[in-house]
Amino acid sequence: MSDGLFELPTEYGDLRESVKALAEREIAPYAHEVDENSRFPQEAFDALQKAGLAAAHVPTEFGGEGADALAVVIIVEEVARVCGASSLIPAVNKLGSLPLILAGSHEQKERWLRPLAQGKGFSYCLSESEAGSDAASIRTKAVKSGDNWILSGSKKWISNAGFSDFYTVMASTNPAKGAHGITAFVVEKSDVGVSFGAHEKKMGFRGSPTREVYFDNVELSDDRRISEEGNGFDLAMQTLDHTRITIAAQALGIAQGALDVAAKYAHERHQFGKPIFDFQGVQFMLADMAMSIAAARQLTYVAASKSESNAPDLRFFAAACKTFASDTAMKVTTDAVQILGGYGYVSDYPAERMMRDAKLTQIYEGTNQVQRIIMARNLPKL
Repeated sequence: MSDGLFELPTEYGDLRESVKALAEREIAPYAHEVDENSRFPQEAFDALQKAGLAAAHVPTEFGGEGADALAVVIIVEEVARVCGASSLIPAVNKLGSLPLILAGSHEQKERWLRPLAQGKGFSYCLSESEAGSDAASIRTKAVKSGDNWILSGSKKWISNAGFSDFYTVMASTNPAKGAHGITAFVVEKSDVGVSFGAHEKKMGFRGSPTREVYFDNVELSDDRRISEEGNGFDLAMQTLDHTRITIAAQALGIAQGALDVAAKYAHERHQFGKPIFDFQGVQFMLADMAMSIAAARQLTYVAASKSESNAPDLRFFAAACKTFASDTAMKVTTDAVQILGGYGYVSDYPAERMMRDAKLTQIYEGTNQVQRIIMARNLPKL
């Protein structure tokens, strides 16, 4: 299968066609209603789980599909093409569990990855009310109590909170050391002292629950600690180097979906006696949209290959593809609304939903302003 600048192995093309068919059949019909009613896309979860795609990244030794970074990108991309909120199911599962994959023991992986592959959810708890881009300033703390830890505090803007069964939580275990005093733990929804705030009323991705998570003196045994003491922040940043590529894939899918809608509409909508596609102004817009998406796809796929090999320049490429793809998604969806005119501004067509969804891809897992700082500090050596 040809994807522009290089040939992807056949298995990736087969995967794309399979996910695309599933998404159009099992997910797209519910996307509007999921967004309209701000409800969890249960149909999407059921379909993805049945197909082994809800947490395809889980290694085969723990019951998963063992999908590599590029395969996960393609899965997220094709789901996001029809429903951004549904694409957060595989994306959040990877984000939440990747610290465990990177740093956990075999016993810990067996304990939490196997249930994840079987249908449980896994969320990532780093951000707080006063710790967004400045993630090192977190106040949630874990205090040693004999052989155990007592976790207290709260986490903000947690995707799939309440739905997920497991949570990777970054907590300060030595506040005097700042970023070097943060440790990573796995917390379970059933732990005594864990509770959730109200659902956030969001601009987009309305079908993915976003809630605050509260920890009221939650007692954790030391086998819940998945990083060395003080290494949690480094693990959090290492995780994001890999998962920002997933956000790029999500943005890419949203942009492609918007282009599909706009191109179809441009051929069907007649003004002044001919399809609006025949007007050069519209052609130029569609051409620019397609060109930018093609460039974003190349950059994202390259970043995915670097993620798989843990390349030295991964940090730059992860930030670059996330920034470029999300900026592309915002521009493409805005132009799609413009091409649809009045129809683009109402919810009868999916363009306005895609535009709302695209905005978040420029914000979460590190704002694009922060990504540009990261890129500047990690310029590739040519």
